Amino acid sequence: MFTSVRIDDDGGYAETAERVEELVKDIPGYLGMDYARTPGGLAITVGYFRDADAIREWSGHAEHRAAQRRGRAEWYERYTLHIAKVERSHEFEPTPGTE
Repeated sequence: MFTSVRIDDDGGYAETAERVEELVKDIPGYLGMDYARTPGGLAITVGYFRDADAIREWSGHAEHRAAQRRGRAEWYERYTLHIAKVERSHEFEPTPGTE
């Protein structure tokens, strides 16, 4: 889970974020991502990986590492990264016509 607040100047952030999102899809064990952003600028990205090996592979990916360095230097006012194991998950989505 990556929680961040960006500075106002975009400076290529959108293009890099798009590239990183494409790169992570090639990591064996990558399962998907959820993303939300508040009007105040707080962004939360949750990436899902099958196991710790997949997380390590993504963490060590050269282009991802370069994007991280650029993020610290140019884009983020602050951020927090949490790596956690999901023990249980539940989802609700109504079936169309049953609301």
